[in-house]
Amino acid sequence: MTLKDLDHSEYNAFYRNYIELVRNDMHLLDALVQGKEKNIAFYDEIPEEKWHFAYESGKWTILEVLQHIIDTERIFSYRALRIGRGDKTPLAGFEQDDYIKPSRAHERSMQDLIAEYSLVRDCTINLFKGFNEEALAQAGTSSEATLSTRAAGFIICGHEVHHANIIRARYLNA
Repeated sequence: MTLKDLDHSEYNAFYRNYIELVRNDMHLLDALVQGKEKNIAFYDEIPEEKWHFAYESGKWTILEVLQHIIDTERIFSYRALRIGRGDKTPLAGFEQDDYIKPSRAHERSMQDLIAEYSLVRDCTINLFKGFNEEALAQAGTSSEATLSTRAAGFIICGHEVHHANIIRARYLNA
């Protein structure tokens, strides 16, 4: 299943910017695997003196951004699990900013967060390997909008690209 197989009706328009960051011919599992490799290499190269940097007051540090990516992947994987198994219970949204402070990301090292990211991604990859085409096409309700299992997977992939682009532009070039 590639991104070009995904229909705009399978996800909220809010996520279009993330999804469009994934190559159109990219298979979902390949996007997850390659994204893991690229993300680990990217964060591993960030100098330690930048880990606690925020480009303006009230913005997250790079450590907090990576924690946000991890948390969001867990949430979207859970949504994919519920939807892919045919659960039609509407799933609530979440307020991303409420997760940062209690995460204590600022107390952790980049290596620790990368290790957590790697484990979470491995779980996500294995979850999506277990879905057949029917499960991937299943749609449910999340944040009061339609979300398919496969759209959740592509959102995970595009979301991390989105944040890497922001880090390159606003954190590493500052």
